[in-house]
Amino acid sequence: MLRDKRTLALMFLAPLLIMTLMYFLFQNNTTQVASLGVHHVDQSVVNVIDTKNVTIHHYDSSQARKMIKQHDLDGYLTQKNGQLTITYSNSNPTNTSLIKASLQSGLVKLKMKTLVTVTKKQRAALESQQAALKKLTAAQTQATVTKLKTAIAQAQARGDQATAEKLQKQLKQATATTSSSTQSAKATSYTTKSHYIYGSSDSTFFESFLPAFLGFFVFFFVFLISGVSLLNERTTGTLSRLLATPIRRSEIIMGYLIGYGGFAIIQTVLTVVFTITVFKIHLVGSIWLVFLTNLLLALVALTLGIFISTFANSEFQMIQFIPLIVVPQIFFAGLVPVDGMASWLQAIAHIMPLYYGANALTAVVTKGAGLGDIGVNLLILVGFMVVLTMLNIVGMKRYRKV
Repeated sequence: MLRDKRTLALMFLAPLLIMTLMYFLFQNNTTQVASLGVHHVDQSVVNVIDTKNVTIHHYDSSQARKMIKQHDLDGYLTQKNGQLTITYSNSNPTNTSLIKASLQSGLVKLKMKTLVTVTKKQRAALESQQAALKKLTAAQTQATVTKLKTAIAQAQARGDQATAEKLQKQLKQATATTSSSTQSAKATSYTTKSHYIYGSSDSTFFESFLPAFLGFFVFFFVFLISGVSLLNERTTGTLSRLLATPIRRSEIIMGYLIGYGGFAIIQTVLTVVFTITVFKIHLVGSIWLVFLTNLLLALVALTLGIFISTFANSEFQMIQFIPLIVVPQIFFAGLVPVDGMASWLQAIAHIMPLYYGANALTAVVTKGAGLGDIGVNLLILVGFMVVLTMLNIVGMKRYRKV
C-alpha cells in the first residue's frame, strides 16, 4: 500500500475534495428566489408578498398557464373582486413552497394591518358619536323632565293622585337611563383558490428529484460495470492478445459500445418502468423521450467508464475514482439549484454530463417538454459520447505491443 501512491492519494485526498465541494454547495449564501406573475391584483396585496424570496412580475394577460410556460414562472396570481386565484407551476416544489408561505403570511399581515386601521377609525367615530349623543341625550332628558314636572304639578292641582304617581315613575326613568348606538366597519378580506399545472398539492420533493436520481443510477452502474470489465480484460491479458490481431482499436471500442449498450438499454427500460409503476411518478411528457435520455446517459457513462479505467491499475483503484467522477455529478443534477450557486460552481456544473441529462429528464417528466425543448441537452450528451469515444480509441494505442 505504501508503494501504491495513486491508491493512497485517492484514499486520503478524495474525501477531502468531496467534503470541500459539499461545503461550497451547501454554504452558499445566495437566496433562492421564486418568480411570481400578477394580473390586476391590488397593490396592497402585491406589497405584502413581494419579499426577498419572491420576485413579482406584472402582466396584462389573465391566462395563467400560458404566461407560466411562456415566461418560465413559478406561479401566477390573478384577482377578481376579493377572490385571489393562484396557479402554481409546481415543477419546483421548493419555489412553490416559497410562494405559498409568502402569500399566506402576506395576507395575514394585510388583514392585521387593515383591522388595526379599522379599529382606529371605529374608535374615533365612536368617541364622536358618544359626545354628540351625550349632548342630545342631555337636551332631551332636560326637556322631558321639565314636561313631566309640569304634568305632575297639574295632576296634583286637580287632585288626581294616581296620574301624579304614574308621571313620577316616568320622571325617574327619564333621569336614570340613556340610549346609545354604534356602527362598526368591516375589514377587507381576501379568499384564495389554488391550481397546479404540474402535479398537485400532494406533490413531494422526492417526486421532483426522482427524474434526476433515475438518470444518476443508470449513469452510475453503467460507469462502474464498463470500467471494471475493461480493466479486468487488461489485467488478465485478454486485451493485449486482442490487440495483437488485425482488429482495429476503433472496432474494439465500438464492440464495447454495442455489447454493453445492449445491457444499458435493458437496464434503462427496467429502471424507467420500475420507477413509473412502483413509485407512481406523474409523467407529463413522452416516455420515449425518457428512454432516449437515459440511453444517451448510459452511453456517455459507458465511454467515460472505459476512459477512466485506463488510469487505474486495479479494480480497487477503479472503485476509488467513483467519489471523484460520479458522486460530484449528483450535486449538479438539481439536488442543489444550480442557478443559486456561485459562478465558478455553475461553470463546473456545465462540464458534468449528468447536469444535461437531469435537466432533460426533469423537463420531460415534470413539464411535458418535447424533443425540441430538450434537443440541446441531448446533443451535448451525444457530444460527450463522441469525444470520449475518440479519446478511448487514441488511448487504446498504448496497450498495443505489436
